[in-house]
Amino acid sequence: MEENVFETMARKYDSSERIELANIIATKISEELTQAKDKTLIDYGSGTGLVGLQMADYVKNAILIDSSSTMVEIINEKVTENNISNVQTIVADLTKDTIDVKADIIIVSLVLLHIPDTKLILEKLYATLHADGQLIIVDFDKNPAISHPKVHNGFVASELEALLTDVGFQSASIQLFHSGKKLFMKQDATLFIAVSQK
Repeated sequence: MEENVFETMARKYDSSERIELANIIATKISEELTQAKDKTLIDYGSGTGLVGLQMADYVKNAILIDSSSTMVEIINEKVTENNISNVQTIVADLTKDTIDVKADIIIVSLVLLHIPDTKLILEKLYATLHADGQLIIVDFDKNPAISHPKVHNGFVASELEALLTDVGFQSASIQLFHSGKKLFMKQDATLFIAVSQK
């Protein structure tokens, strides 16, 4: 079984840089959740819940899913500590596992770049959404300066849009919203948000 690199880094994951970036991302995603009070949200690839736990206030239920059991343990500790009642967690890798859960909104924040088969994961997320559901992706704009065997070097908006349409999403709006120094593999990078409707 392939070692999950996130298991080994889980306990050291919440660095000040990661928390700062997660806050920027959570603020941007929350703009899309103004009508979500009665909705169920999945944060897929939630890590230690830096973004997903901030979304819990905007929705009826939040389900945080990660393939690392240690990451999920950390989320559960935070949920207990902060007495959050509308969050549940699942350890799963949707590229391999099937989960019996559906949601109105799925957020995928800085996760796509770690998944080799982008189309496969988009198909799984599409299947996990209710009709009229919404997929919100935050990731890095493509950066040719980055080369790593296990990570995509970002995404070209038009190519991602074509993939989303191919999978079955009706519409996708993609916008750049934050640039920073050394954000991505020690390179300057720009984040985009892609909002797609099932």
